[in-house]
Amino acid sequence: MIGDSFVIKRHLAIALSLITAVSFILPATASAQSTTDADKIRARVQVLSTSKDSQVEVKFRDKTKVKGHIIAVEPISFTLKDSRDGKTQSISYSEVESVAKASSGVSTKTWLILAGVAAGAVTTWLVVKPAVCDGGAQTRGVC
Repeated sequence: MIGDSFVIKRHLAIALSLITAVSFILPATASAQSTTDADKIRARVQVLSTSKDSQVEVKFRDKTKVKGHIIAVEPISFTLKDSRDGKTQSISYSEVESVAKASSGVSTKTWLILAGVAAGAVTTWLVVKPAVCDGGAQTRGVC
């Protein structure tokens, strides 16, 4: 009788150990994307696909990114042509976290800041030089 209890506890301990080990080994099941998220992505892709020459950046759920041009929009997926090597790939809406227009280099805000700095430098030069140079009487330094 004492031996039977020990065997049952031993089998129970082995079974629980196996269940725990399997739960750590197998990946957790990813939650399914809701249809509203897929509909939002589909609508965004349709808006961005109207401009054929604009480049888009697709960010996947696994945090990888790809840039290219949208060449076809379908009910379940869309086709993206990679801008670097020209390869096309079909991308399912459920794989996508976000789609946005790709940045095309320097933004307008950056250009405006640079223009303001240049204007400030020219204005400073025009104001400081006459004060430092004393009307052209000095011939050293910046004069």
